[in-house]
Amino acid sequence: MENKAIVLSGIRPTGNLHLGNYFGAVKNFVKLQDEFTCYFFIADYHMLTTHPKPENLQGNVRQVIIEYLAAGLDPEKATIYLQSDVPETTELYLFLNMNAYKGELERVTTFKEKARKQPDNINAGLLTYPTLMAADILIHKSHLVPVGKDQEQHLEMTRTFARRFNRMYKVDYFPIPRAFNFDDELVKIPGLDGSGKMGKSEGEGNAIFLGEDPKTIHKKVMRAVTDSGPTEKNQEKSEPIQNLFTLMGVVSDPETVQYFDDQYNNCTIRYGDLKKQLAEDIIKFTEPFRERIKELAADKAYIDKVIEMGAEKARASAVPTVRGVREIIGFRKIY
Repeated sequence: MENKAIVLSGIRPTGNLHLGNYFGAVKNFVKLQDEFTCYFFIADYHMLTTHPKPENLQGNVRQVIIEYLAAGLDPEKATIYLQSDVPETTELYLFLNMNAYKGELERVTTFKEKARKQPDNINAGLLTYPTLMAADILIHKSHLVPVGKDQEQHLEMTRTFARRFNRMYKVDYFPIPRAFNFDDELVKIPGLDGSGKMGKSEGEGNAIFLGEDPKTIHKKVMRAVTDSGPTEKNQEKSEPIQNLFTLMGVVSDPETVQYFDDQYNNCTIRYGDLKKQLAEDIIKFTEPFRERIKELAADKAYIDKVIEMGAEKARASAVPTVRGVREIIGFRKIY
């Protein structure tokens, strides 16, 4: 049987999945699970840098798993697991930290940004975030890692740590992971605030969540930022208006998009009508997710089973990796 390349990706359990998460990542994960050996983990260790309350951490973790499953991830095809269910990750994290240097960690862009935004909470976990991310990736000897722009530097550091370990111990143990680039051009889903991307941290009205009720979706869309309207035929759309058309492009029929595009170009468009149609189409698009989320949330036993199965499969991969690292470094065998 031909060995498939190993793909790994993680998501921080910071709340509900929105359309940006779905089109930017999860929709592609659903395709990947049929083509590769996939590990998708919930990065609950990473959350500790912000000191979440236990009840919030536990609730968010389960909700993300529920929404991953509702979006099409299959625990029979991919390994879906909690980072904290694989203690071997923390052991590898320790080994990698011993060969990660303060200067290179302090130069990481995201660390500098976090330190600037939260000067009263510059903890060691923030500084060594790249080594924990490297441990997540290397624990499964991953080959491919789908990453956004903000994570490219972290992946490059993972490559550095893998090469450094191989070089120090004169072994060819860790594969050097590469960024995974999807063949289709990724759609950047904009928010409803008139600029930037859809995100949880941009404000309550910016994002549309997969499990959101129709009334809330309608209210958010109707409040979306617009401009005063076109003043000449075929003029370029402003960013807020282009954002609405981009959203319509992923949830509406092409004929609907063309209809409103024509109206914009001949200066007869009514933004209220555009928003009403967009809200209806988003509600229709998210309906299957909404229903599946409700079903899964009510089935506690199944979610528990998925978590346990994921932990077992993830550890089956992680234990041999750490066993090999311990032997290479010179520790006695305990696994």
